[in-house]
Amino acid sequence: MMGSVTFPDGTTIPALGMGTWTLGDRADRRAREIAALRAGLDQGLKLIDTAEMYGNGRSETLVGEAIAGRRDDVCLVTKVLPSNASRRAMPASCRASLRRLGTDRIDLYLLHWQGGIPLDETVEAFERLKQDGLIGAWGVSNFDDDDMAALSRLAPAGACAANQILYSLDYRGVEFDLLPADRRRGVVTMAYSPLGQGGELLRAPVLARIAARHETAMGPATPAQVALAWVLRQPNLVAIPKAGSVAHQRENAAAADIALSDDDLATIDRSFPPPTRKIPLAMI
Repeated sequence: MMGSVTFPDGTTIPALGMGTWTLGDRADRRAREIAALRAGLDQGLKLIDTAEMYGNGRSETLVGEAIAGRRDDVCLVTKVLPSNASRRAMPASCRASLRRLGTDRIDLYLLHWQGGIPLDETVEAFERLKQDGLIGAWGVSNFDDDDMAALSRLAPAGACAANQILYSLDYRGVEFDLLPADRRRGVVTMAYSPLGQGGELLRAPVLARIAARHETAMGPATPAQVALAWVLRQPNLVAIPKAGSVAHQRENAAAADIALSDDDLATIDRSFPPPTRKIPLAMI
């Protein structure tokens, strides 16, 4: 059964969402990718994450087409580039994203990573967009624990809704400090690339062994579903894997059927050990 996460403003969504990195890059895949996003919405995957950077806006345009007529079914997340995160540039960037997305509001607007614009200026710009009704909430992406601590000293209490970070079996460093710290701060973690990159993670023999122990509504579990279920076990976290086809989207959704046992988790830990010290936040 799929869990849920609750943002500081009380909004609750399923703990499994949809990422869109590279979606929209190829015209010959467009119809299939739109169908995948719509299939995810049909299965209750409410959150869709995109960014102005993805395909120079092509991903946002594709998402806008996919959600046309279904805007109220979606928790819509997009991201502003650090170079556009100033008091002057952010409103124009936000409005450009809104036009591509075909909507009048962004539910959650994230700073893609920290750049040269002073963070207090970015916070001010976010708060102004909230006041103007263009965004519902704001957050950050690729912020490590010290970055989040600095942000908490600048922003109003509870203002930062989310921190989107790389988290998967092969990038567990955030378990040492960042994940528990964000839970204490009331900040929702968004896990991007939860299935790793390039397929290498999913070829790990341990995942195949554990998959053989589990069933989903689609049938026998797959290594990818085990890897995704492992990420989804964390409280206060929403995972945003990408799926470019309806079949892949359904496979991702079925990962919510898997409840990993203590023995499963211990077996995974032996192949992918948890961190025992601070590890700098990884980014891809």
